[in-house]
Amino acid sequence: SVWYIFFLVLLFLHLAAGQDELIVSTDKGKVRGMRLPVPGGSENVVTFLGIPYAKPPLDLLRFRRPEPAEVWNGIRDATRYSNSCFQDQDTLYPGFPGAEMWNPNTRISEDCLYLNVWTPSTVFQNRAKPLVPVMVWIYGGGFSTGTASLDVYDGRFLSHLQHVVVVSMNYRVGALGFLSLPESKSIKGNAGLFDQRLALSWMSRNIDAFGGDPSSVTLFGESAGAGSVGHHLLSQGSHGLFTRAILQSGSPNAVWAAVEPAQAWNRALTLAQLLNCPLGPSADEMEACLRAVEPEKIVSLQFDVISDPMIISVPFPPTVDGEFLVDMPSVLIQSGRFLKTELLLGLNRDEGTYFLVYGAPGFGIHNQSLINRDQFFTGVSLGLPGFSDIAREAAAFQYTDWTDELSKPKNREALGWLVGDCYFSCPLLDFARRYVENGGSARLFLFNHRSSFNPWPRWMGVMHGDEIPFVFGIPLNQTFGFSKEEEALSRRIMEHWSNFARSGDPSVEGADWPPFTLEHQQYVTLNTGLSQTLRMLRAQQCKFWDSFLPKLQYVTGESGRVFQRHCNYLHLDLCIWQKLLKG
Repeated sequence: SVWYIFFLVLLFLHLAAGQDELIVSTDKGKVRGMRLPVPGGSENVVTFLGIPYAKPPLDLLRFRRPEPAEVWNGIRDATRYSNSCFQDQDTLYPGFPGAEMWNPNTRISEDCLYLNVWTPSTVFQNRAKPLVPVMVWIYGGGFSTGTASLDVYDGRFLSHLQHVVVVSMNYRVGALGFLSLPESKSIKGNAGLFDQRLALSWMSRNIDAFGGDPSSVTLFGESAGAGSVGHHLLSQGSHGLFTRAILQSGSPNAVWAAVEPAQAWNRALTLAQLLNCPLGPSADEMEACLRAVEPEKIVSLQFDVISDPMIISVPFPPTVDGEFLVDMPSVLIQSGRFLKTELLLGLNRDEGTYFLVYGAPGFGIHNQSLINRDQFFTGVSLGLPGFSDIAREAAAFQYTDWTDELSKPKNREALGWLVGDCYFSCPLLDFARRYVENGGSARLFLFNHRSSFNPWPRWMGVMHGDEIPFVFGIPLNQTFGFSKEEEALSRRIMEHWSNFARSGDPSVEGADWPPFTLEHQQYVTLNTGLSQTLRMLRAQQCKFWDSFLPKLQYVTGESGRVFQRHCNYLHLDLCIWQKLLKG
């Protein structure tokens, strides 16, 4: 029995020593992480989940810029994800895996400003050796939803296989993250972007303790996450906190990625009215009322501030606040006021289809969504709110196959292309051209593989967000049943992304990736077959959005109304010209 007790003591000491190995000292206190296995790998990843980087944004801190986390005593457990930031859930398709995978998987709360770190075990054990690159993920969700704890954002595969430190953070979304009040000194908007910046600042001070190199930080994000990455490129206060950037299916100049202050203020005042808060005589009374309202009420009413029905609705995006964004993104891009570094950016083949099943007539996941001509025209109107009738007719004309105009499958396809081009493809391509024109460097991709794991109807194609599992190595988890070819594609994409993070060049052995230039506008396709290098992605369609449609709006006297809604992209030159006229 003495030997048995001795054995238990040794076992306890061994386990305690193992736990002590996973303790890291940050500038706010100590955290204890855990080891996570990597399916199919002999090594594991050391993970720290739910590290606070800011004070909980409660009470007086609601709507305001975040403040750094306070110091804590003892050792903080960092083995579980934190709360998700307050948001509505997608209930349109209950129980459907394709929709449920994006809903928060942890408790929602205003106390949500935490970050996560994944470090290869070999890096963690030898932190005195050369530090490794850091890749920081910023999630999407239309600045209204999203959380870093989703299964599809699990950083362990990317960290382990590519020998990088992966970081993700929660940031506030919706009105709680982006409300902007006129004449307010403390609620000027963009709190969610300041959340992201504060997390980046935390990393610059602490990531070396986890084996990450603070001088080699690459931001990568998708959709509104990519728009956020773009805003950091445009915001001087963020420039010292990262090195390179990857933008997947989103850009800061997209029409949904930022609004003018007047529009942001109108929406804030509308929300205050809906919540029965006083609009005067002073801003202080309205602020106090808004701070006292239950977060559930704010979130449930925030989409009601948009009067026009539309397919893609972003009620509270970033806005010009004079500090994070000193002007509209397109104006900053045009004048070259951005961090001149290396970009990797790109699109999925069918960016628009996901949004059709959430708002276009005749569309759904339980039918083939074969729409007639009237439904197509209604869809065009919902896709282009605020545009004149002649502009909508021009868009319908541009996307109609006039050899078979009554074809329901072709009308379905045309509306998907129209929405994808207007909201994602053409703004991103315009951003790439202007970025390179003003001294930056860029590489462009098109992801065009339809995942075998995709539960959405086949007609929806390679959808918005479909590349994310491949970027994070999810196909390597064999329990999901991806094919061997898809596993190889995921490995290749992770190698592209991490090579870019290391050097600014995503090329892999045997596959050079040419820079995107104004003359050739080359891009690389990513699928299970051989990658191709092609030119002029969506050039014909984007010329319509970039050049023809704004001129049509102008000559028909409708440009003023569109300027108010779409100055961020449609059309940049007209926007700048009108701004100059307004003094």
